[in-house]
Amino acid sequence: MALRSLSYPPKPAADGDTAVKPVHVLIYFITGNPGLIDYYAPFLSHLRELLDDSVSLLACRFHIYGQDLAGFGDDDHEQSFDASAGRWPFSLEHQIRLAARTVRSMRIEEGPRQGDPYDRVLLVGHSVGAYIALQLCHRALREERERQSKPEPDADGSFSPRLDSAILLFPALEHIARSPAGWKLDLLRRTPLLEANVHRLARLILWPWPRAAVSWFVRRVIGFPYQAAEVTTRWLKSRDGVWQALHMGLDEMRTIGESAWDEELWGIECEAEVREEAQQQKQDQEQQHRVDKPASTSAPAPTPRFYFFFGKHDHWVANHYRDLFIEKRRKQVERTRLMVDEGGLPHAFCIRHSETVAEKVCTWIQEMYGSP
Repeated sequence: MALRSLSYPPKPAADGDTAVKPVHVLIYFITGNPGLIDYYAPFLSHLRELLDDSVSLLACRFHIYGQDLAGFGDDDHEQSFDASAGRWPFSLEHQIRLAARTVRSMRIEEGPRQGDPYDRVLLVGHSVGAYIALQLCHRALREERERQSKPEPDADGSFSPRLDSAILLFPALEHIARSPAGWKLDLLRRTPLLEANVHRLARLILWPWPRAAVSWFVRRVIGFPYQAAEVTTRWLKSRDGVWQALHMGLDEMRTIGESAWDEELWGIECEAEVREEAQQQKQDQEQQHRVDKPASTSAPAPTPRFYFFFGKHDHWVANHYRDLFIEKRRKQVERTRLMVDEGGLPHAFCIRHSETVAEKVCTWIQEMYGSP
């Protein structure tokens, strides 16, 4: 069954505008937990407006797409979860593989190149969605290596030619169980009786409340704006969504620990060597063009560029491990951008601060794809 999705295609090209062949870029957004894409509708729609208004991005056509994580909507699975029948909520690994299949399947939707793969893919992930995005990049790099090592490599199943960059918002990447909120959730995981029954307790608490009462509580007591309150109410009163969130959250505590990223993913090579190699490749290509030979296709595929935007005081990120992560990669300025917010933006930015974060993301996209 289909997952709920949001899609924001580019504006139709102007008639007769064929002076420049546009670059088609898929911006694939991956939610946090709870994995409901509707939380991010204000953020994604505002980002769409900003990209459309950016003069420096006229050479690119961006399609923004995001979808629910599996299990959060009752319509995406026919039978309710039932541990006794072996129908468990979906794991973090399942979400990673689902995102991988979806990214592979995406195609340009209209225009003369309709049905073609996108030229580039920009992953944007929030919270655990950032972890999922990095896993896609990590596995793409591994697949690319395996493909290149074959005597007769085939292109099936590889991300690397289409994966360009990633923007990671309030990323939960390492030792999530050591964060203030993670420590509390991990306590449930380490208490067998609670871990096995916490979803039943949550259902018992929510069951007597009619939908209207839940909506009133979320809006009036918690203070959510209307749009976020409606999404939250739908999730809390869904058949399986709360169990899915708890199950996946506990799985995150088990899974997101010590860094397991391939060092090549970050471009850890000496910066001087990187620049020298790039300059030599450019000179070789220029020499080949002078003698009317095609440019070499044997150069290694470029690794993605990453923009990390951390919260100053993020209850899902341990400051100590965040600072170690930043310090380890601070020198890789050509591959990574590492920023810690100084404006007090919350981890759940999509509730009240969508426009502010969309403006930041648009600026980074302009750095990646914009013309001077």
